Formats: sequence, structure tokens, C-alpha cells
Amino acid sequence: MSTLRDYLSQKRTALLARRESPERGPVPLHAHVTAEGRSGIRRIRIRDFQILSDSGPDFAGYDLGPGSPELQAGVLGSCVTHVFLIKAAESGIPLDSLEVDVRAEYDPAAQRPGENGIPVYPQNFRYEVLIDSPASDEELARLHAEVERVCPILNLIRHAQDISGSVVRVRAGSALPA
Repeated sequence: MSTLRDYLSQKRTALLARRESPERGPVPLHAHVTAEGRSGIRRIRIRDFQILSDSGPDFAGYDLGPGSPELQAGVLGSCVTHVFLIKAAESGIPLDSLEVDVRAEYDPAAQRPGENGIPVYPQNFRYEVLIDSPASDEELARLHAEVERVCPILNLIRHAQDISGSVVRVRAGSALPA
């Protein structure tokens, strides 16, 4: 049976090989989301993968998947977990188990007209990392500090980003402009 320590050894080999490969520059990221028919679920397509996002019945949804704020908490947890694995492999810190629990708050009342004091975005993100490792407390503290320094999604949430958006009118059922 393969263990997390076995995986970290494979991850270290992959990291070293990746570092020796020629620089590739920025990696383009793309997600395409459609609102589906009478259900209103959001189908998120990323590469060859699909994720469903939905609302609960109290918001005319069918509860077929997590809502966007919940997905954001999951994305943060996934990224923190992955960067812990990367940095543990890179520094040779053995891990026997790793779990990340993420919590945040989101108040849908912020979308009501006249509600100016309630943020319209999830807030108060916090995470707890549960680790089983023979590493010292000092090694784990250094590992945690390095994860906090380089985790892309953690730093995206912490630092405001400029995001541009546009609206293009298309004919229903096609992606062609009207």
C-alpha cells in the first residue's frame, strides 16, 4: 500500500525534473461556465473536467453542487494542501497525513438593495492544517511560513486583483455574436 511519504518522494522527483526543464513562462488558465436550462445549475468546464455549481432549494436551486462561495473555500483548501505537499517534498519533511479545514462566512443579505454595510464577498477566511509528521515543531513552522509565502490562491484572496469583464450579445443557443 502506498503512503503519503511515498507520494512525497514521487513529488520531489517531479519537482526536480520540472526545475531542470526549460522555462515555459506563464501558464494560461481557462474556465468556461454555462447556466443550464430550467435548472440554472452552473456547469464549470476546465480542461477535460466538469464541476457543477448550484444553489440550495431556498434560492431556487436543486442543491446539485456547492455554490460559488463554497467552491472558493474548497479551492483555497485544495491549494493550501497542494502547496504543503510541494514544500514538504521539496524540503524533505516527512508527512504521514495532511488535512486542511477551511471556514469562511458569506451573507447573501448583502445582495439586497440598500444593504451597504455587508460585504458582497465571502470573508473571514481561516484554515486549520492537521498534520501527522515526525518533523519538529520548528520544521513544521518553517513549512507553514513557506506555504503562506507562495500559495497562489491564499495570496490571491489576501491581495486585491484587477479583473476586467465584458458583455457580448449572442443568439440564444450559440456562441456566435448576434
